[in-house]
Amino acid sequence: MILPVVKLGTLALRTASKPIANRLKKEAGKHPKFRQFIVDIAQANHRFSVNVQRRIYGRATDVTIRPLNEEKAVQAAADLVGELFLFTVVLIMAADDLVAGSAIIFEVQRSARSEARKEEKRKQEIQAMKQRDEDLARESDLLKHKIAEMEQHMLNFRHGHNTGDGQEKHT
Repeated sequence: MILPVVKLGTLALRTASKPIANRLKKEAGKHPKFRQFIVDIAQANHRFSVNVQRRIYGRATDVTIRPLNEEKAVQAAADLVGELFLFTVVLIMAADDLVAGSAIIFEVQRSARSEARKEEKRKQEIQAMKQRDEDLARESDLLKHKIAEMEQHMLNFRHGHNTGDGQEKHT
């Protein structure tokens, strides 16, 4: 029951994340303290990117890097904030899928253990039935043997009291 609700929540978050990211980008440059914070982040990101590019192309990295102008820095930081938001949403959805997958694996293992217990119980019941069947067969053979002995004794008893001429012998 909870798995469909989580999936529905994830789908809603995925649908709403793009407009939220765009709204974050738009609002990022309006608040003064936040604006300064994101400008500083954008400048640090710019310096890092330029240094990485210079190393890749084999150029000197000990040069002074010109900072971005404030509007470009705000735009770059707003883009970065939007992308970080989308990345976070994607990570949350991946974690959700991991949890859902783990839940499925757990359920399959639990079901397999339950089936193994049921199968073991069935085997024990079948073994008990076979044992009872063997016991009944032995008892039946014993009773048949006793009946045969009794019939033999009765025949011997009749023949012992019979003279052969149709007359019974009196003792």
